[in-house]
Amino acid sequence: MTQKPIQIIDTDLPALLRSIVSNHPNHTAIRFEGKDTSFHEFTALTDRVAAGLHAKGIRKGNHVGLYCPNSEAFAVAYFGIIKAGATVAPINLLFKPSEIEYILRDADAVGLIYHELFADSVHAFRNQLPGLKTFIRIGTAQPETGDHAWADIASATAPVPSVSFNPASDVVSILYTSGTTGQPKGAMLTHRNLASNTASVMEAMHFTAGETVILTVLPMFHAFAATACMLTPLLHGLTFVPVPRFDPGSLGDTIIQSGANVLMAVPSMFNALLRLPDEQVSKFRGLKYCVSGGAAMPVELMKRFEQRFGVAIYEGDGPTECSPVTCVNPINGTRKHASVGLPVPRVKMSIRDKQGQEVATSAIGEICVCGPSIMKGYWKRPAETAESFYGDWFRTGDLGYQDADGYFFIVDRIKDMVIVNGMNVYPRKVEDVLYRDARILEAAVIGEPNKTHGEIPVAFVVLQPGQSAGSADIRRFCAQHLGAFEIPRKFIFVDALPKNAAGKILKRELRRHGEIERGIEC
Repeated sequence: MTQKPIQIIDTDLPALLRSIVSNHPNHTAIRFEGKDTSFHEFTALTDRVAAGLHAKGIRKGNHVGLYCPNSEAFAVAYFGIIKAGATVAPINLLFKPSEIEYILRDADAVGLIYHELFADSVHAFRNQLPGLKTFIRIGTAQPETGDHAWADIASATAPVPSVSFNPASDVVSILYTSGTTGQPKGAMLTHRNLASNTASVMEAMHFTAGETVILTVLPMFHAFAATACMLTPLLHGLTFVPVPRFDPGSLGDTIIQSGANVLMAVPSMFNALLRLPDEQVSKFRGLKYCVSGGAAMPVELMKRFEQRFGVAIYEGDGPTECSPVTCVNPINGTRKHASVGLPVPRVKMSIRDKQGQEVATSAIGEICVCGPSIMKGYWKRPAETAESFYGDWFRTGDLGYQDADGYFFIVDRIKDMVIVNGMNVYPRKVEDVLYRDARILEAAVIGEPNKTHGEIPVAFVVLQPGQSAGSADIRRFCAQHLGAFEIPRKFIFVDALPKNAAGKILKRELRRHGEIERGIEC
């Protein structure tokens, strides 16, 4: 079926959903745990939730936390909150109660929809937030005294609230970015931001209404999954399959049972899939292609996966503040290894120097982004919002360059760059080399302050099962591919690397790792 060109969208998300329901009422919107929910059924469910929330006092401009694993309920709650006129503040499932307390307080949340799996966590902070008046519990257990049952909210018979939206200014979601230092900041994403980005994703990925089925293993509270794996399907007539927990061993069966044909994941997930036994690999043949984002994809890892699974990976990128997708290698077009591809429709990208001026082709600078998907700003942080822009251009914090064909390459995060004797060492380059050593399963490189050299590169290494190697062995391998100043001075062997809920390696945790003082310097 030929996909009609997608026009620039400048309307609110509930209106877009109504349009899809009118065109595809019986198409499956969500396939979850053996149950199909049509677009007509989904919109009816979200209408009831909006009515139930309104009956509990939730109004336009309120902020409501959403603390729930990947599920149909997450999507229903998300859209129910929006239809009530409120703003969603998704909660990272790996956050500790104190971190969740901070986010809900900073967001001025008046309500929280939470899954019963996290009842103990909620109990730990609920009395510390007097402004949090409304608690709604998803699950079968009896809610805590004073809380409301999800089943009651989702079966409300009150009229659906009539809410008007300004797509350019009304905020759909506040997504808290972890950052590398300090407390998380809430990026405010408007209806225009998200509507535009879903249209860009739809067009760039060559998705087709009624045919594309997206396997959603990335956590839906995360920007990548929220936009590319949930909102894009719901606003453009696709089907998505929420997976509550990433389990490599059962993922192949889920693909077969659900008919999923697109998998979006982060590099660590593809790495985990490489450890599957041969008999599991054939279960992935139904995939048309995979998309990688959220972290740098090591070239060697991509090659290994594609060779073994016979499925192409298209690497892309984009920060939360950009809704988030900014670029991807063209589907069925020219892919370039180590490149995050070309800007998606409606997005402009540029490499700029420290003064905000555009640099020459192939010169390294900061990747900046402009377009309708760029956030409104950081919630209650006008100074930090201003610092994040060169005029209309959002500063991503990534160092990179653009080649003569227009493809963008990320060299590293500005804050992750290591300066050794005045020379720049890019951890991503060193990590790519480490992944080429067949003995290494995972690797991450950080900088450590050093009185003599300013900084030295330090590599955290996880070996493949059954493999053994010492610092001298790995250093000899690095010496074949890196300059002397780029070779890590310390190799710290660990059983696993710390990751966030989206599977991204947490270098800030490695910097705090006590073993760094006991690393063996070569």
